[in-house]
Amino acid sequence: MPQFALFRGLVAAAGLALVAACVPVAPPSPPPSSSPEVPAVGVAPQPPIVPPREAARNFVTVVQRVKPVAEAVCRETTRGVPCDLQIVVDDRPGLPPNAYQTLDRFGRPIVAFTVALIADARNEDELAFVMGHEAAHHIAGHIPRQQETALTGALVAGVLASVSGADPEAIRQAQDIGATLGARTFSKEFELEADQLGTIIAHRAGYDPLRGAQFFTRLPDPGDRFLGSHPPNGERIAAVRATLDRLR
Repeated sequence: MPQFALFRGLVAAAGLALVAACVPVAPPSPPPSSSPEVPAVGVAPQPPIVPPREAARNFVTVVQRVKPVAEAVCRETTRGVPCDLQIVVDDRPGLPPNAYQTLDRFGRPIVAFTVALIADARNEDELAFVMGHEAAHHIAGHIPRQQETALTGALVAGVLASVSGADPEAIRQAQDIGATLGARTFSKEFELEADQLGTIIAHRAGYDPLRGAQFFTRLPDPGDRFLGSHPPNGERIAAVRATLDRLR
């Protein structure tokens, strides 16, 4: 396979890591019921869903309080990294509750919330924790670090496929698989790092990160799966609690 084509395939494969989408998709909230639900034994009852207008006000308030704190932490802890955060709402219809961090074409950091996540957040603390968590991905440089491991995975897989005599399509598929595996090498570690730094950001902004991290209790627990992208929910809440204990 020509070298330039192999390199082009590697870059395309590594592009899979351009977005740090780190809030696992939450299941849809159940519709209101005329009869009260009885929480399962040992499970704390969830706060009620807030009305849409209140959810929108909560989001605006959290942006005003958390954004400057996250930018200040970014400037304090990094060098040569753009710290002017763009907080945006991803209003494409049908998207599930989610938040993610990415970069625009000029390298400026973007933190995006779907409308469904804003609607599902039960209080400002949850929004503040998620916002701090996403900003932390940028501050910790997780996208470039993930791109580097994805490119390494694609390179190794592509070379192995090439020397084994694979055809161009098989090499491309090997690169895609290698990039995916490479991108997930440190994904759980990155999530815990973002949880810890996000706790600091939310706390400095005047919010309760532990209350905010209760958002995890509404998500399906990923468990400790091999090559899973997220740590178990209990481990994440424990990381938040330990970080908060150090701040007090």
